[in-house]
Amino acid sequence: MLREPVAITSNGRERLVMISADEYHRLKRQDRSVLGLEDFSPEEIAAIARSEAPAETAQFDHEVK
Repeated sequence: MLREPVAITSNGRERLVMISADEYHRLKRQDRSVLGLEDFSPEEIAAIARSEAPAETAQFDHEVK
């Protein structure tokens, strides 16, 4: 049984990471989860409201107007 991820490297860099099938399926389920406002605390909602996009994303502003 694969208990920890196994990294395969090439030229000293990770190129592939093997994980258990159970962990893969857990991650896939999480990938499809949708959160609603009721899933956030008031502090988290306030933090989201205060956040600003990085300056380099200004080039995409026309897509939301």
